Amino acid sequence: MISIVLAGVMLDRPTLTFRTLAVAAIAVLLLAPQAIVHPSFQMSFAATLALIAAYQYGLPPHADKSNSLGARVALWGLREVFGLILASLVAGLATTPYAAYHFHRLAPYGVIANLFAMPVVSVVVMPMGILGVLAMPFGFDAVFWQLMGDGIDWMIRVALWVTGLPGAVGRIQAFGTGPLLAGTAGLLLVCLLRTPLRWSGALLLAAASLWAVATPRPDVLVSGDGQAAVFRGSDGRLAVIHSGRDSFAIKEWLAADADTRTPKDPSLPNGVTCDAIGCIGKLRDGRSVSMVLAVEGFKEDCTHAAVVVSQREALLPNCAANLIDRNVWRTFGAVALRWTGDRFEQTVTHPRGYERPWTQRSAPAGARETSTRPDAAELTPRSDDLESGD
Repeated sequence: MISIVLAGVMLDRPTLTFRTLAVAAIAVLLLAPQAIVHPSFQMSFAATLALIAAYQYGLPPHADKSNSLGARVALWGLREVFGLILASLVAGLATTPYAAYHFHRLAPYGVIANLFAMPVVSVVVMPMGILGVLAMPFGFDAVFWQLMGDGIDWMIRVALWVTGLPGAVGRIQAFGTGPLLAGTAGLLLVCLLRTPLRWSGALLLAAASLWAVATPRPDVLVSGDGQAAVFRGSDGRLAVIHSGRDSFAIKEWLAADADTRTPKDPSLPNGVTCDAIGCIGKLRDGRSVSMVLAVEGFKEDCTHAAVVVSQREALLPNCAANLIDRNVWRTFGAVALRWTGDRFEQTVTHPRGYERPWTQRSAPAGARETSTRPDAAELTPRSDDLESGD
């Protein structure tokens, strides 16, 4: 974007335009087409699009030369502060859908942080960095690095202060690509259209927000190697029935559920009882979910539990429970179960029929198909998992 803007300056062409942004986006996609699904591309171009749209609406006017010196200074200061607040607010709002989708986080106090930190960046950090580079060949750069370090220390103090405010780190549960695409369409309408029709984009953004918040949450989650599993307990929060050594999966599941707890939180195993052959917990409706640790546990748990999870292969001809054993997670990867009122809806990472030619895998040796295995008609792929290959 900077390169194209500088080229526009040298050619005496308008620089901050939608055409400039479009050329930059096309250049990036020609070099790296896969960047379009990455948060860096989405957030950068969304913020820049919103800033250009806001810039074209204009800022408060410059001070007239006929005004007194005090009035000109006051108006300059007002313009700078207003521009900083507007840029922070616009860029923050434009990137919110993408930060929520990829990181399940919101930053409600971003404007406050930028208001206190950005003037120091503009006046101290960046100028001192440039002067330090210029003075380095002469050996006089130490004072500039010190001043630059003081400015960075101020930024860190501001960041720590803002993150310590109540509700500074907002969390939102994971949602699908549908709300994200709807939010993107709304952002484009608001920024690109010039007629009052652009406010239809605001309605679309509001609808996308409601859609994201209303996304149903899973009741059981099993990792792709069968080591970690969680279920939604009677309090509506996730409980760990077995984690093995996989704390990363637990951390990601908690973040995707808008849960502020960490994998080491002592409340995570609440409601879970274990013995030598397995563990068992209760879902929100009172039914049981079991983690079988020894093969002898399958016979009893397949009879009494609603969901049976295991790292082992179930050596049973039939299992009345919804079974996720070694054959299942080796074939389909990570599994999410959600109770729909009459059955469990299963979402897996690698459903049948969704293999790409370059990622086709052969079935594991000894794999068996039983009536409890996921059915192709019931499987729903998670696009984010398919992209990452998790």
